[in-house]
Amino acid sequence: MSLYPAEKLGEYEDDGTMPENVGALADAVVGHRIVKVERGESTTDAWGDRAPADLTITLDNGKRVSLVGGSDCCAYTELESFLLHADRIDHIITGVGTTDGYNTWHIYADMGDVLELSVGWSSGNPFYYAYGFHIAVEEIEDAAEKTLA
Repeated sequence: MSLYPAEKLGEYEDDGTMPENVGALADAVVGHRIVKVERGESTTDAWGDRAPADLTITLDNGKRVSLVGGSDCCAYTELESFLLHADRIDHIITGVGTTDGYNTWHIYADMGDVLELSVGWSSGNPFYYAYGFHIAVEEIEDAAEKTLA
């Protein structure tokens, strides 16, 4: 059972990008613990290039989950801030939910939020321009090999 009911946006607000992003993040983090959270790490983007991430979450399974925002004309997605509840990082993540029209993302465990993300976003001129996070999942060893290459 989710701590946060699924939000419904109007048909002219979102084309499904934001729920897909939340689902992709949940697929990557649920069932694991957070080891470290950092701003500005680099990751491989959709085209295979290194790009700065808005946020990188290192998990207990040896993976890094990076959220890379972007903008395309009047559409954009960006991480504005985050709040890590360090006293809850020993708990296994059980879900990801949102509030405030996908402006607040909650990565939560049985004890409540482990990590909260404040996200700014707009679909711009719906739905002509790209928006949403690129979410990349990398093995830590893979990231080290790419950096050395």
